[in-house]
Amino acid sequence: MISPNDRIPMLSRAVLLATVVAATAAAHPEFTMPLAQIKATPLPAGVLGSGSWSFNVEPQWARLPAGVSLGPTHGGVAVDRSGRIYVSSDGPDGILVFAPDGTFERGMAREFSGIHGFVIRAEAGREFIYAAHLKGNQVVKLSLEGDVQWTLGVPAESGHYEIPADAGGKPTPYRPTAVAVGPDGRIYVADGYGASVIHVFDRDRNYLKTIGTRGEGEGQFRTCHGLVLDARFEAPLLLVADRENRRLVHLDLEGNFVRVVARDLRRPCAISFQGDHAAVAELEGRVIVIDKAGDIVATLGDNPDQEQWAKFKIEPQHWKDGIFIAPHGLAFDGRGNLFVQDWNFAGRLTKLRRTGPNQR
Repeated sequence: MISPNDRIPMLSRAVLLATVVAATAAAHPEFTMPLAQIKATPLPAGVLGSGSWSFNVEPQWARLPAGVSLGPTHGGVAVDRSGRIYVSSDGPDGILVFAPDGTFERGMAREFSGIHGFVIRAEAGREFIYAAHLKGNQVVKLSLEGDVQWTLGVPAESGHYEIPADAGGKPTPYRPTAVAVGPDGRIYVADGYGASVIHVFDRDRNYLKTIGTRGEGEGQFRTCHGLVLDARFEAPLLLVADRENRRLVHLDLEGNFVRVVARDLRRPCAISFQGDHAAVAELEGRVIVIDKAGDIVATLGDNPDQEQWAKFKIEPQHWKDGIFIAPHGLAFDGRGNLFVQDWNFAGRLTKLRRTGPNQR
């Protein structure tokens, strides 16, 4: 950590540090700087949203000890029943676990660095992590202690990953980005970065079928990046963040198209529910809160500088508290607080503390 007694002014130190970090990262891709050692340009803490969807910004909530790195944040966020926050990244720890007050508790699942989207699910009194391990081209189930329950590899039965007959062809890569689990234990895997389809497995991991094709129509996707089970309705549905079609789409649990929930969004990546509402991380510089009808009721951290939208290499000295750059993963806790992960080489995680009157 930089001593407050250093003679270099604070802002100059921040700029100098970020420049060194960026240069080192460019020369050494494996290098990551502990989040606790990186400071964004200090700005007064603000209030985002309005009414019942008001939040105070806590950008330095996550407290990492020396030697621990958040790493490049290209992952997700989830919260367990006790209120612990789980954050995945491309750093040396596959998943970092924080207490509700931001204290770092542990890193786990190092062999699964590069987990993209993941969900925590309760089963027979225990909670488990279902994760899309993008780096490993697989899905993995873990205990909350990081112990592997099983892994699920390429669904060759789907026929999407065969080598083409033409001599110069290449097989479609399998690059899963999100996982959802149905009430009956069926596992839904979004291959967002590969074939742009959703594969379905039974609770015993037997392949059942594939949902969708690549495209812009009903039942089609262009980067089905995020996938969640939507239990807000009488019959549960799948809610898909169809990123490059800039929309959210409802499917029934058999994979049939139901409706477009919201359109003309800013590249939606991930979804988290709070009661009858959902927060959506949009890669192009903002988070929105929508109601069951898909209408936007609050906009959070909207970045007015379009040059920063969806930029991975924005250095910490250019961050502004309460202004997002590339929201990629997010999750509500039980009190309505929202944890947002920006897609960023240096690792960025922000807590939005709920202050609205409907806070639970």
